[in-house]
Amino acid sequence: MKSVSENEDMATVAVGKKEATRDLDHCDIPYYVSEFVEREVGNDYDSLRKLDNLIDKLSENKKQLEEQVLTVSSEVPKRIQNALKNAEDSKKSLSRLLEEETLLSESINSHLEKAQPWMEELHVLISQVEEIERHLAYLKWISRIEELSDSIQQYLMTNNVPEAASTLAFMAELDIKLQESSCSHLLAFMRSTVKFWHKILKDKLSSDFEEVLTQLSWPFVGAPQSQAFGLPAPASAPDVYNNLEMLFCQLLKLQTSDELLTKPKQLPEKYSLPPSPPVILPIQIMLNPLQKRFKYHFTGNKQTNVLNKPEWYLTQVLMWIGNHAKFLDDKIQPILDKAGSSVNAGLEFSRALVMLILEKLAADIPCLLYDDTLFCHLVDEVLLFERELYSVHGYLSSLPSCMHILSEESCFQRWLTVEKKFALQKMDSMLSSEAAWVSQYKDITDVDEMKVPDCAETFMTLLLVITDRYKNLPTASRKLQFLGLQKELVDDFRIRLTQVMKEETRASLGFRYCAILNAVNYIATVLADWADNVFFLQLQQAELEVHVESSAVSKLQLGQLASMESSVFDEMINLLERLKHDMLTRQVEHVFREVKDAAKLYKKERWLSLPSQAEQAVMSLSSTACPMLLTLRDRLLQLEQQLCHSLFKVFWQMLAEKVDIYIYQEIIMANHFNEGGAAQLQFDMSRNLFPLFSHYCKRPENYFKHIKEACIILNLNVGSALLLKDVLQSAADNETFKPNQPSATAALNELGVYKLAQQDVEILLNLRASWPNTGK
Repeated sequence: MKSVSENEDMATVAVGKKEATRDLDHCDIPYYVSEFVEREVGNDYDSLRKLDNLIDKLSENKKQLEEQVLTVSSEVPKRIQNALKNAEDSKKSLSRLLEEETLLSESINSHLEKAQPWMEELHVLISQVEEIERHLAYLKWISRIEELSDSIQQYLMTNNVPEAASTLAFMAELDIKLQESSCSHLLAFMRSTVKFWHKILKDKLSSDFEEVLTQLSWPFVGAPQSQAFGLPAPASAPDVYNNLEMLFCQLLKLQTSDELLTKPKQLPEKYSLPPSPPVILPIQIMLNPLQKRFKYHFTGNKQTNVLNKPEWYLTQVLMWIGNHAKFLDDKIQPILDKAGSSVNAGLEFSRALVMLILEKLAADIPCLLYDDTLFCHLVDEVLLFERELYSVHGYLSSLPSCMHILSEESCFQRWLTVEKKFALQKMDSMLSSEAAWVSQYKDITDVDEMKVPDCAETFMTLLLVITDRYKNLPTASRKLQFLGLQKELVDDFRIRLTQVMKEETRASLGFRYCAILNAVNYIATVLADWADNVFFLQLQQAELEVHVESSAVSKLQLGQLASMESSVFDEMINLLERLKHDMLTRQVEHVFREVKDAAKLYKKERWLSLPSQAEQAVMSLSSTACPMLLTLRDRLLQLEQQLCHSLFKVFWQMLAEKVDIYIYQEIIMANHFNEGGAAQLQFDMSRNLFPLFSHYCKRPENYFKHIKEACIILNLNVGSALLLKDVLQSAADNETFKPNQPSATAALNELGVYKLAQQDVEILLNLRASWPNTGK
């Protein structure tokens, strides 16, 4: 019998009646012996016969253990001895290395002490050598500059101007490389030498170049038809054009030195002009006579310099660009291409003339900023100038333009203010016009699908014009400000339409009310189309970036903007759609009230006592239904003519839904029907009501599902009705059907009933007056 109990420090094992305790913290031989005996012998006294084998086995184990102990005890000292020997050897080796390190360190220190005076003397000599080398390099630079200067002088003495120009260009490149040097006197000497020879060469080449230009009748300032476009007499033509090319190329070589010495005139930073390189020197010389003419006519007290005529100088510049385009493309551009220059002659010429315009605008705008008429006229003329400059003359948007001047803060804010002021005035005039609510295309059926009143079309044209005016602004932030103005104008126009609509509420089917509804629908449709325009998609991206920086909107709105689920006009479109829905609902309610009034007699029809179809020669429309159907027909025709197609479609569908529910609830569900009454109802509906809407869709009965399905139930033959009633009754009594029992839904679907609920069908069956006596 064995039992085990454990506590924190001891374990007790019972063998028979004796106990052996185990100390958990020490090796306890009695415990293991008792455990061994318990395992091998236990309480089975017959197993004592195994003791001989067990003793032999234990003896064998003991012998093996003793051999292992002897083997280990003989090997361990040898290993320890070897380890100690290795440690002694390592210690001796380390000591020897330390001694060698000490000797070497002392030797090095001794050598350094002896070499210190030599190092000091050598350092002095190195410093002297470095200084001499700097002086030598300095003298070499001076010598190099003087050599180049002498070379230029020699070339000029031998009239070899091309080599002189090339040498000066090389000297200018050296000047640029020297800019990192701190030798101010050397830099000054280099710059003064470059300046000296640059002036001489520039003056000489400019004079010769101007003489050649004169021979070509440059500039071409006369009427286009009277110009020879730079064509000299046939005999001298080759020489003149050869000289033109030679001098042009030589002047190009002076470009580097000219940029070093000449600082281009720049407008203040507030105009944020894009960086652009200086105009190349030969084009500058070609522009000199035109610049003089411009300054003569459009600065100072000349009669041509008036604030109210900006078109004079704008037109003049466009004329100059146009007059010289052919010559620049045919004669100058090939020279530039041959010289390996990437400059476009026409663009370079235009860019220089546009800079004259920018300087003129920067000077004039502060003088007329607060005169609305003059300022608005200036903006209009500048926009016309820009349009022609880009479309006709191929000017690039990356270059400085008049829009940079108009984008300056004070000027831009004034532009926004004036734009809004004149837009509001235009809105006032368009809404007060006698033809405000009449479509311009009312007599042209194909064009007048939207039935847009004149005021709405004029307003959207106004917005489109504003877009055209600001779409070339250089920065997205300025464009977004104009977009904000457009949104304000849309909202203002919506409010004005709402005010006019409220005045017409009593006549919700009248011409003006419908015109307002068409206007709202047209504006919402156009704005939705604009939202997919590339220009407004770019503005949406810019608006997203602004919102991300300012954290002005929620993460959901940012996600919608980023995924293009929304658009820049969404807020406006939603407000317009809400107004459109409210107005349509009001019209539907108005017509529906008329239909209900006209249906009062039809509600009181004696459905229970009408003759059966067999008793009538020909089925005819119920006389009491005529007023209701006539009202429906007249209003549908009226609104079809006054509303655009998309609005009228929504209108008749909303009306059909309300009429369907009304007839179903107020007429069908409120009466009992005999066979003749059910047949008459079906005839009135399927042959008279539904066809009223057949002009607008192929299957009008699908918009009157309650009526259609109720007629099906009421006109079932008696056998089918009884069977259906049993199926519905079974479905009501049993929630779980037998597998072979048809479901109520399947039975109804088989009859063509999908909309009505089972309870409604049961009610309709109970409205049938004639049931056979089934004995139930």
